[in-house]
Amino acid sequence: MEALKEQVEEKKKVIATLRNQPWRMKRRLVVLKEAQEFVERFEGALGKGRGRKLYAFKVMMAKKLIKFKRDFENFKTACIPWERKIKDVESHFGSSVASYFIFLRWMYGLNLVLFGLMFGLVMLPEILMGLPYGSIPRKTVPREEQPTAMDYSVLFEFGGYCKYSFLFYGYYDHERTIGLLQFRLPLSYLLVGVGIFGYSLMVVIRTMARNANEGGDGAEEGDFTFSWKMFTSWDYLIGNPETADNKYASITTSFKESIVDEQENQKDENIHLRRFLRVLANFMIISCLGGSGYLIYFVVKRSQEFAKSENANLSWFEKNEVEFVMSLLGLVCPPLFETIAELEDYHPRIALKWQLGRIFALFLGNLYTFLFALFDEVNAKLESEKSIKNSTEWIYNQYHANYSSFFNTTDVPPPAVHPADVIRGPCWETNIIGLFEFVKLIVSDIQVTYLTILIGDFVRAVTVRFLNYCWCWDLEAGFPSYGEFDISGNVLGLIFNQGMIWMGAFYAPGLVGLNVLRLLTSMYYQCWAVMCCNVPHERVFKASRSNNFYMGLLLLVLFLSLLPVVYTIMTLSPSFDCGPFSGQEKMYDVVMETIEQDLPAFIGNIFTYATNPGLIMPAVLLMV
Repeated sequence: MEALKEQVEEKKKVIATLRNQPWRMKRRLVVLKEAQEFVERFEGALGKGRGRKLYAFKVMMAKKLIKFKRDFENFKTACIPWERKIKDVESHFGSSVASYFIFLRWMYGLNLVLFGLMFGLVMLPEILMGLPYGSIPRKTVPREEQPTAMDYSVLFEFGGYCKYSFLFYGYYDHERTIGLLQFRLPLSYLLVGVGIFGYSLMVVIRTMARNANEGGDGAEEGDFTFSWKMFTSWDYLIGNPETADNKYASITTSFKESIVDEQENQKDENIHLRRFLRVLANFMIISCLGGSGYLIYFVVKRSQEFAKSENANLSWFEKNEVEFVMSLLGLVCPPLFETIAELEDYHPRIALKWQLGRIFALFLGNLYTFLFALFDEVNAKLESEKSIKNSTEWIYNQYHANYSSFFNTTDVPPPAVHPADVIRGPCWETNIIGLFEFVKLIVSDIQVTYLTILIGDFVRAVTVRFLNYCWCWDLEAGFPSYGEFDISGNVLGLIFNQGMIWMGAFYAPGLVGLNVLRLLTSMYYQCWAVMCCNVPHERVFKASRSNNFYMGLLLLVLFLSLLPVVYTIMTLSPSFDCGPFSGQEKMYDVVMETIEQDLPAFIGNIFTYATNPGLIMPAVLLMV
């Protein structure tokens, strides 16, 4: 018995130290299997009676626990959305292309939470507890629009019945409380609209902090990089031939990335010529940015002049001039920037960041130029709204006076006018900001993105694939060849689109839901397109292990998207006949009204002291 115990302990020691033995893998596996079988056979037999059974039970439960933990980890990995698709893309195209799809998945999760907040606290209460359609003017299609309210062309642009639905700002009632639960809809609308920015800010900063802890700029800082890759890259747990092919492609791509990094580190160049070419390239790109901004401002002003003329006299191009020009700039300028950037001859990773920054400046400059021109139209609508409000009040006063004098009574009923026939203001929140954000930019951006992939990638790949056998030159090696995945354009398109969502969600609550659908379809559509139609980049490079560059751009877009929303909330007067803030002087007055009427007096005093400029300025300086 003692000898058997010694043998069991010796076998356990062999299992524990087997990894350190300088043996071949085949011998290690044989010795490990023999030792494990010996321990399993004799270790439980060393006990007696009930103790032996208890020991066998403990061993069985320990094994089951280990198996459960392993299966649970596999289950958690399988629950990560699109993990297999992204790994497949990474094995064929490298970590730089895969980083875009990881970023897309992260954006989908963020928008899913934002949609839950907007739907659960704003849209659902209005649907369940608010007044039904047709009960008041703001929830009724005007009489002159009813004949075309269900036309496909009108609904496709979110006009007609879509425009007068819970998708847009103007549909929501201004009553302080609605339903049996006395739900404060205007207050909830304002707090959720601002809370979306607060939650997004918290999530972006937290993600940046986590990525910073993971660290790294994508380079291997250790010694013997190629030796480690050569001898430690293979995964011996792979048992699927297709998975093995993917792993082989991934290792090959990893070697290409490291070789490019090493070549860039050892490059010898003419520094003076390189500086001159880089200054020239930046001058040309700044000229393009200035020209695109002027072009946007010019066409917006022209569209405002067209809006004052008869719609029937306008051509299709004149009606859609703004969207056409912005889409054209988004298609033409990024490839132009990439061509100019060839003069700079940066490392692919640095060139990608420069390209991202320039396209970011293009999109953001075009957007803010458009917004500045658009606010001129908002101010004009506010002036016309004042005249409509004054005339409506005068008509109501005349009706009240005539009815009182004719029937000699002070109990005057409201005018018997159908909600569809009531005179309405322009409702600038829906018609100018919300509807434009919803239709003119987001929908047109989706169309342009999907058509570009379908025509620019799929049709191009089919042409090269099937005409290469009967053409004068090699279409795969020469022109047009297979396309490469445009990382910078796709990343900036995603960030720019999210900025549109943040800016437009306050005036179009349904915008976040549309974006969730857009991101969901984009993941499948673009994964199919990149695997089916694209080839790996000629200069393969690895992405940074932290996506903080993407997150930094997103954080900047979040801040710049907040400015127009805060400006409209704090400065502009809401429409008098639509939206949850109608009847208020400013939108934020609902907060002050709640503090004065529903909260104790000392809370109002605390809020008054907290909003004192003497406290706000030091707080701002402290945060800076």
